Amino acid sequence: MAKLQSGNGVQRGTVESLAEHESSSLGSDSELNGFTEIQTDKYGFIGGAQQSTGENDNIPPDVLRQREAKWLDMLNSWDKWMAKKHKKVKLRCQKGIPPSLRGRAWLYLSGGKVKKEQNQGKFQGSKSHDARFKELDSQPGDPKWLDVIERDLHRQFPFHEMFVSRGGHGQQDLFRVLKAYTLHRPEEGYCQAQAPIAAVLLMHMPAEDAFWGLVQICEKYLPGYYSAGLEAIQLDGEILFALLKRVAPVAHRHLKKYKIDPILYMTEWFMCAFSRTLPWASVLRMWDMFFCEGVKIVFRVGLVLLKCMLGSQEKLKACQGQYETMELLRSIEPRYMQEAFLVQEVIELPVSERDIEKEHLFQLRRWKETNGELHCKSPPRMHGAKAIIAAEPPSRQDLKQNPTIIVEVPQTTESKTEKGKKAKSNMQKKTDMKNTSPPLNPYPLPSDPALASDTLAPSESQHLQGSNQSLSSTENDTYL
Repeated sequence: MAKLQSGNGVQRGTVESLAEHESSSLGSDSELNGFTEIQTDKYGFIGGAQQSTGENDNIPPDVLRQREAKWLDMLNSWDKWMAKKHKKVKLRCQKGIPPSLRGRAWLYLSGGKVKKEQNQGKFQGSKSHDARFKELDSQPGDPKWLDVIERDLHRQFPFHEMFVSRGGHGQQDLFRVLKAYTLHRPEEGYCQAQAPIAAVLLMHMPAEDAFWGLVQICEKYLPGYYSAGLEAIQLDGEILFALLKRVAPVAHRHLKKYKIDPILYMTEWFMCAFSRTLPWASVLRMWDMFFCEGVKIVFRVGLVLLKCMLGSQEKLKACQGQYETMELLRSIEPRYMQEAFLVQEVIELPVSERDIEKEHLFQLRRWKETNGELHCKSPPRMHGAKAIIAAEPPSRQDLKQNPTIIVEVPQTTESKTEKGKKAKSNMQKKTDMKNTSPPLNPYPLPSDPALASDTLAPSESQHLQGSNQSLSSTENDTYL
């Protein structure tokens, strides 16, 4: 792995706890390459490799269809919903975005959809300009980053069907997205923790959409997290520790007693947005809320886990020391990460954007007093979808839903002359059929006028002739 510029003992590109996931026989040796049938769960993970708590399993199909219809309606009038009914959008994100629309909803919530449309190819004079992603994708990239990215590809969710094959389409798209970002932000380059973020996005959307989703996360939601020195993540670690004092005083005192710095246990949590920590159903629900409400969801999840694991004297009896405490936080009890429990705890935890910003200002002053000015000037953090859309109001065209799959109707090759001849021929056939008398019946029935005139009385013959018209259709259907 790359070991680049460091700050306060934390090396960029070498997140300590990420290294635990590096050795995987399935990902590194590609044991499943060439297999045509692989059993996966509904999320695409092979052989139950990811813990699953059954997201949407208990939701009746008709309720799920109703939610899909509501989300489609919101996406069709996104600017109006965000301006006038944001609380409703927030509530629906907390309930969980329907799986069939999750990728599209994430792109709208993050502002990635608008960014993508604003960076599409344009024509200026006689020259055409490619879309931003296509332009970056076609460039070779910086060799110093390409080598690091290449080595990280097989470490990202190696038990997922998209990334199981070395050099497969999932790894190729992941490489494209990460390479494009290093070209988009050459001053920032690549950080290892960006790879799982991009991989989760790719599980739900095409490469171009995933690129813009990654851009929004790095620039709006978690600015500075992946910059040299990791100063932003260290600041947020101090913010988390300060908020913990209010939420779980017992846990705060314990961590302080054994001098366990936040950077030791929260780095992977925050930088990977819990994508490598929680069961998959919980990851998706957390990300639904994260894209809507911003980084406060990440803080809340971290606070809930710390409170549950270290929040009482009874729980602390088994971890009297730094090593024991770190081992406990590396193996969080599954019941605390279960989807329904965790989501409810996160929603109810009273930590707001104002609390985070207030603590951020305080910790920033302390940082400057101790370490001087920040080396990386990050843009201000946007707390969720509403803040992003307010800062950069989109046009209706930017929000228009464009189909990703277009089926062209095959055109007929008949010329106008051929069509005219065909129509004229059909008209002639109809005329001939009208003028042609029906064939004589070789086996006349008693109702046949010819037979009736020979065998019946004149009055009876006239009566049958008068009624013959109404019987003709039935006769023709039956005997012709």
